[in-house]
Amino acid sequence: RMANPRTIARLEARILERAAHALEFEISDPRSGFVTVTRVKLSKDLTAARIYYSVLGDEASKANTARMLQSAGGYLQRLIGRSLDLRRVPHIEWTYDDSIEEAARLDDAIARALE
Repeated sequence: RMANPRTIARLEARILERAAHALEFEISDPRSGFVTVTRVKLSKDLTAARIYYSVLGDEASKANTARMLQSAGGYLQRLIGRSLDLRRVPHIEWTYDDSIEEAARLDDAIARALE
C-alpha cells in the first residue's frame, strides 16, 4: 500500500529532524566529524529511507564519518524509529550527498570563467 505524498513528506521531515538531533547530541563517536543531514527520501511504501548527509572536512573525515554511520546504523535506526508512528521502521540507508561540494565547484568554475 502506498502512502500519500503528504504523509511521506511529513515522515521525511520528522526523520531528518530526528537523525540530525541524534547525530549532534546522542552519538559520542570521535569519528563523527561535522555531519549535516541534508535530506531524506522515503520510499512510497515506507519500507526504506535514504538519509543524505554531508561532511565538512577532507577525504579522511568523510571516510571516518561513513564508517561511524555504518557502525551506529542500528542504534540510529532504533532512535529514529521510536519517533515515528509506524508499525514497521523503515530500513535506513546513509548516502553521502556531494551536491554542496558540486555547487561550490561550479561557483569556482564560473568565477574563474568570468575573470
